[in-house]
Amino acid sequence: MDIKAINDRAVGYQCAPDAFNNRVILVTGAGAGIGRAVALALAAHGATVILLGRTQAKLEAVYDQIKAAGGAEPALAPVNMEVARPEDYRELANLFDKEFGRLDGVLHNASVLGDLTPLDRYGADTWDSVMRVNVNGAFYLTQALLPLLRHSEDGRILFTSSSVGRRGRAFWGAYAASKAATENLAQTLADELENTSRIRTNTINPGATRTDMRALAYPGEDPATLKTPAQIVAPYLFLLGPDSADVNGVSLDAQPK
Repeated sequence: MDIKAINDRAVGYQCAPDAFNNRVILVTGAGAGIGRAVALALAAHGATVILLGRTQAKLEAVYDQIKAAGGAEPALAPVNMEVARPEDYRELANLFDKEFGRLDGVLHNASVLGDLTPLDRYGADTWDSVMRVNVNGAFYLTQALLPLLRHSEDGRILFTSSSVGRRGRAFWGAYAASKAATENLAQTLADELENTSRIRTNTINPGATRTDMRALAYPGEDPATLKTPAQIVAPYLFLLGPDSADVNGVSLDAQPK
């Protein structure tokens, strides 16, 4: 598999206006940043979007923007992934089953940064918090949603990675470890599902993007030098949509160097 060719195809993707018609896609961390931008783009191309996030008011703002643009009515799923339990995700999946009967895609976008500090000073509570959101929550949610994804004729699971998840970097601590776990989780799931379903599982590294998390990690950086979330949605649409049926178990870059 030529990963560079697939990456080029994803970054240059031109999404058809109706590519997501009749598709139901869940986006975590949908209230702001990349999650918000992808949710808006999915809705603009016909998707019914389930907006999952911690802050109700932010989700409602995205809901209003989608409706004002003429998109299909979204569903709201206010969930704090730091405290949610496996049974909470199963209950959520049951609600989606009753409402939609299936799920055509999931974007795992919600993440927390934690602290940028040496490992020998890393606080246990912060470490556990990062792992609960970035790894455990994504796993429990995926596990709960797999039956719904199997009901889709063309399911997609897309995890969010990072360059520090591919090679550890000093001071990135729990975030780097959580993204390395995410890469492996996606590879394992892709391998398990490839010959037993039509679900395709991949990861994407958004790269340096103008988000609140990026500002926390690089407080001295000029945000005007970075692409906005809306400028990097093309590969997300590609990996969540019908034109990536031949792509499974790969890790792509939204902004390849």
